[in-house]
Amino acid sequence: MQIGQAAKASGASAKMIRHYESIGLIAPAERRDSNYRDYSSDDVARLQFVRRARDLGFPIDRIRELLALWGDRGRSSAEVKRIALDHVAELEERIAGMRDMVATLHRLADGCAGDGRPDCPIIEGLAGCRASQG
Repeated sequence: MQIGQAAKASGASAKMIRHYESIGLIAPAERRDSNYRDYSSDDVARLQFVRRARDLGFPIDRIRELLALWGDRGRSSAEVKRIALDHVAELEERIAGMRDMVATLHRLADGCAGDGRPDCPIIEGLAGCRASQG
């Protein structure tokens, strides 16, 4: 199948498919005599795997590891689990950081009168100062 069909079947855009090929995440597709890329059902399955992993926020280097493990029938599920749990820990750390950002922004916004005066705790907080810099 051509790249448009592979994109539709896998859920990955044609642009992303070409990108994944260029960085070696997936093997370059076979070429027809007309020079069009020709994707197999195995290629589409691999693209679906990559898309689902990206949807879960896995970075490209981890997806490479997971793809290698997926293709290795002698793999240990312990290694796959370690990668997944490491990713969970990273996501939880990012979530905690985002919650801190939300709390800080709420605190700054709650302290702002939101009126016509120039004094603004949000600007002051972003500038890293308490008193207005005039």
